[in-house]
Amino acid sequence: MDYSLIDSSSLLSYLFFPRRDYRKPPPGAFDLEVSVSEDATISCRAYASSPDDPWILFFHGNGEVVGDYNSIASYYNRRSLNLLVADYRGYGTSTGRPTFAALLSDAHAILSKVRVELPVRGYRPHLWVMGRSLGSISALELAYHHPALLQGVIFESGFISVVRLVNHLGLPSPGDLSSLERECRDTARGITVPALVIHGEEDSLVPLSQGRELFEELGSAQKELVTIPGAEHNDIMSVGRDDYMAAIRKFVYETTPHTPPHLL
Repeated sequence: MDYSLIDSSSLLSYLFFPRRDYRKPPPGAFDLEVSVSEDATISCRAYASSPDDPWILFFHGNGEVVGDYNSIASYYNRRSLNLLVADYRGYGTSTGRPTFAALLSDAHAILSKVRVELPVRGYRPHLWVMGRSLGSISALELAYHHPALLQGVIFESGFISVVRLVNHLGLPSPGDLSSLERECRDTARGITVPALVIHGEEDSLVPLSQGRELFEELGSAQKELVTIPGAEHNDIMSVGRDDYMAAIRKFVYETTPHTPPHLL
């Protein structure tokens, strides 16, 4: 996808909110560094519950960093889900400058590194990819290009195209973005892996209509939309935590290869 118009414009200052941060990993977690270019390295953090549990490769929302998930990961681990959270360039301890082109290319490098690293550490490399908000761009990219490597894709508070977000927020357009919009829609339509879309009903930053649009465009034969009543963009997990986590666990274990019936 061609993000050159956006990446060369002032829009980047409205669409990326990098934050420097480092917090030590909690017991049982470990960090991974992924070299994505000659001058940029991405920090990732793995929160493991069990070597046999499935892994969710998670691309977080804007303004967040991996350290924010030190307290959140336990909700996944208690439900027998391993979580691996990836930062973006300029976020956390990652180096480089964030752009949308980098989001796409870096996602591939991160997936490649994770697929090598997990078996080396004794973990089963059964992977699902998940994108929250901004992270939905990375999740769409990987689900489209690597269906053979992923068991499924999860979108939380996501959108089909950043163009939709630019228009909703009333940000100045750097030019004709219609071709990018078409490319994003074609990507969603080309996704074939099972998909789960979770969205807050009261989301004002990325309205539910955009979550529904994403769900409808996905080419997945197996897909589900879960809405969280009363939830805004940044409180969706706290407002509807039980429904949120139950939907993710059910989806992952339903699409896990050779899942014992008692785990469904």
